Amino acid sequence: MKTIEKKINEANNLCVNRIMESYPVLVDIDQALEVIPKMESNMLIHGGYPQLKWEEMIGPMKGAVIGAMVYEGWASSEEEALKRIKRGDVLFSSTANHGAAAPMAGIISPSMPAYIIKNKTYGNFAFSNVNEGLGKTLRFGAYDKGVIDRLHWIEKVLMPALKMILKKYGEIDIKELIMAALRRGDECHNRNKTVSLMFLNSIASKLVRSDIDRNNVADIIDFIGGNVHFFLNLSMASSKASLDAARGIEYSTVVTALTTNGVNFGMKVSGLGDQWFTAPSILARGKYFEGFDESCAAPVFGDSYYSEPAGLGGFAMAAAPAIVSFIGGEPDLGIKTTKEMYEITTTEHKYYKIANLGYRGTPLGIDIRKVLRTGILPIINTGIAHKNPGVGQVGAGILRLPLELFEKAQGAFGRKYQIKF
Repeated sequence: MKTIEKKINEANNLCVNRIMESYPVLVDIDQALEVIPKMESNMLIHGGYPQLKWEEMIGPMKGAVIGAMVYEGWASSEEEALKRIKRGDVLFSSTANHGAAAPMAGIISPSMPAYIIKNKTYGNFAFSNVNEGLGKTLRFGAYDKGVIDRLHWIEKVLMPALKMILKKYGEIDIKELIMAALRRGDECHNRNKTVSLMFLNSIASKLVRSDIDRNNVADIIDFIGGNVHFFLNLSMASSKASLDAARGIEYSTVVTALTTNGVNFGMKVSGLGDQWFTAPSILARGKYFEGFDESCAAPVFGDSYYSEPAGLGGFAMAAAPAIVSFIGGEPDLGIKTTKEMYEITTTEHKYYKIANLGYRGTPLGIDIRKVLRTGILPIINTGIAHKNPGVGQVGAGILRLPLELFEKAQGAFGRKYQIKF
């Protein structure tokens, strides 16, 4: 008869193996209404869990909702958008209900382009929108004319070009790009500079050889080349696709989902299936753009936190020494953080390697038991939005997850399996 401890360890090994052996690739891009499951024509999807009502949303998410309504042509002004929301014309849902992952506010509207990521190993899919860049963007709650114009350009120019490339030349290997980027100074959450250029390199010659208007080709190259976070949305959807393949493994104590809507964090544990655990969202500690400080900041929000349970982001910071200049901290912050995360994880990633640590694999498989035994809380790195709608990004930083998430998960695990840790 196996002991409970042995059952848990075997389940955790199976869980992290499914995450590691997942193989995410980009197979297509199309309008969200056409590809995201259960998307409706009057629906806006927001990041995080659980699903929020308008009255519950934080400022930047409300700003992103207004911007998305203007982009869709549902409203021509903030005032008109608010009237339509009050009348109940807009349906709200969470990315968690649709197999999607999107950064910060996470707003995806029906006309927005959505990436389709396929996990080739296990056949499951995940979806994400296209990253707009830094600063004044919809995902950070900004919605001025420049933001809306950029969204229309992404839909009308960038999406058809990417769709053409994928149709003509086939899938783009996201896992291989992530593996290479980790060896070249990215951690694929808050630092995507190298991997975004690698993605561009993989499509540039195909764009040049196409019959796409030359000015549009130049604009696409300028946009991707100048957007140091272009790859982020591909990375987070890939992380989600990998983590989803490890859900529902009986007795596993490994975290398989992590997200926040700015009001609450949401977390899943493999052995507890689709049960979510929540705790209040918090502020990040970080480095602010000139003219801003912590008093301006909104609580952290978005789906990019799928990165860390998949072995990227804060857990891979040792791979990205330059991340410190973006999020603030001492020069050795990345190495210290990654080494600490080994203490609360199940294994080292078989494919995601860190040159600065002698090509050790990134820490993989957050184990709720180890978090509670050691008192070491997982570290996440993140962008920081202004608390008011319409402003946008004001900085970047790090945070530790609330202990409450792990205490709740431990309690539920004990009740389900009739054990005490």
